[in-house]
Amino acid sequence: MASKATPNLSDLARLRRVRDRIDREYAQPLDVEALARGVHMSAGHLSREFRAAYGESPYSYLMTRRIERAMALLRRGDLSVTDVCFEVGCSSLGTFSTRFTELVGVSPSVYRREVGRATAGIPSCMAKRVTRPIRNREAPVTDPQLA
Repeated sequence: MASKATPNLSDLARLRRVRDRIDREYAQPLDVEALARGVHMSAGHLSREFRAAYGESPYSYLMTRRIERAMALLRRGDLSVTDVCFEVGCSSLGTFSTRFTELVGVSPSVYRREVGRATAGIPSCMAKRVTRPIRNREAPVTDPQLA
């Protein structure tokens, strides 16, 4: 029998489906209730089991995916911060900016302005790797020094 701290195999399969759905549909309106309904779990059970399996809540994982995509769009430089916010599925510019700053360490507008210089000449696959956001509010808020 599975312990309370470890999800059982059936739950793990459902949690993987939730994580895969978030990875695919991050720009769609997703919430924990909708994700839970999709795998026939309660929202509370999904949140507890997801955190036990992956170390963060489904919402935190979703926002990390959105911020990662936002970073790529901001590196392109052809969209405004507001356009990027809505493109990645966020409906509040304030929430987007706050979460972006928590994960990346600088605001989206500073990131957009400074990242071009910091990643000039680096292939996009490497730029993505070296600029990956830090989860769980670990990024120190510093002066914009991306290089």
